[in-house]
Amino acid sequence: MASSAGRAIIVGGSMSGLLCGLLLRRAGWDVDIYERVESELSGRGAGIVAQAELIARLNTLGLQTDDLGVVVRTRRCVDAEGKLISEVECPQVLTAWERVYRLLRDALPPERYHRGRALADFSQNVDAVVAHFSDGETVTADLLVGADGIRSTVRQQALPDALPRYVGYSAWRALLAEDVVPPEAHRAMFDYMTFCLPPGEQMLGYPVAGPDNDLRPGHRRFNVIWYRPADEHAKLKWLLTDESGVTHAISIPPPLIRRDAVAEMRAAAERLLAPHFRQIVRVIDEPILQPIYDLESPHIAFGRVAILGDAAFVARPHVAAGVSKAADDAAALADALQAEPDVPTALKRFEAARLPENYRIIERARHLGAYLQASRTQEEQARAGRHSTADAVLAETATLDFLYA
Repeated sequence: MASSAGRAIIVGGSMSGLLCGLLLRRAGWDVDIYERVESELSGRGAGIVAQAELIARLNTLGLQTDDLGVVVRTRRCVDAEGKLISEVECPQVLTAWERVYRLLRDALPPERYHRGRALADFSQNVDAVVAHFSDGETVTADLLVGADGIRSTVRQQALPDALPRYVGYSAWRALLAEDVVPPEAHRAMFDYMTFCLPPGEQMLGYPVAGPDNDLRPGHRRFNVIWYRPADEHAKLKWLLTDESGVTHAISIPPPLIRRDAVAEMRAAAERLLAPHFRQIVRVIDEPILQPIYDLESPHIAFGRVAILGDAAFVARPHVAAGVSKAADDAAALADALQAEPDVPTALKRFEAARLPENYRIIERARHLGAYLQASRTQEEQARAGRHSTADAVLAETATLDFLYA
């Protein structure tokens, strides 16, 4: 690709980095992406609601989205006995992390994607920014973008006080092959986004594409997420401590989750969940534990350096905005750089455009998740009352209508 706008380094090769890289290339930038992980990335256990805004961004890049995932038209909520208590129509495309990642990854020339390259730090002056990698190499560019997620090295250098904040609950997750879903549960739930709401908790499940975007009946997968309160200093610490007594920060690899923690989760499922969800939990082989965090950055532009996606803002999953938010960040950055040739000035324009939207997403997600927290302020208690009913959960979860109302 002939490039004249300038050279960009993107730190982070997941979806935020790929979206940014592809949109900058489309705007004429010479782009290289550096990913710290040596092996190919995997979104283990991750189902995604492909919001219409994300699909539009992918189409802008010329990517094929006709078979992006499973189309689900109806949402349902059942009580603890499995009785249907609420239902709404809400057509959406439900896909898997790896499907969108692969679509983006294949669109980038392979020589522009560098695996096993961890950023150590960066420096900059009025003319350029220099990335210093842990292998000793330095790379000079006009622009550096931190798209390196919640543990962002770029953000840690630019904003050392901007840290993830645990919100008081965690999620148990799993992505099940369709053929292991018990037949009765399959008939009742597989074609829907289905919720069950034990007191102060939320369980949901929905179908997504199978491996290699397989959409054939019998070859798809079922994504399940169970949000449960967990006090940070007692329960969360216990959940993140492995068999050897090591307590992990932020998250714990699934194989290291203690057997007694999994056994407790399974026992709670038998007490609290609707019958079909109990059947689902029984066939989960290796559950994933995901503590839920908020992250807010007061700034996302620092001279010739910008941060975006989860490196800048992490919203609770209830709005299902993560990938769409990253795509909007990347598009706003590309637009600002096209409108303003001076990089620092363009990044100020980018920040002015995206800070308000990201704050709105964070705040909305907090409202929706308030009733799941282990402890709540009086204001959060009021939010919990508004957003915890079956009708509210069906109407508000995983939609971005609030951004465009």
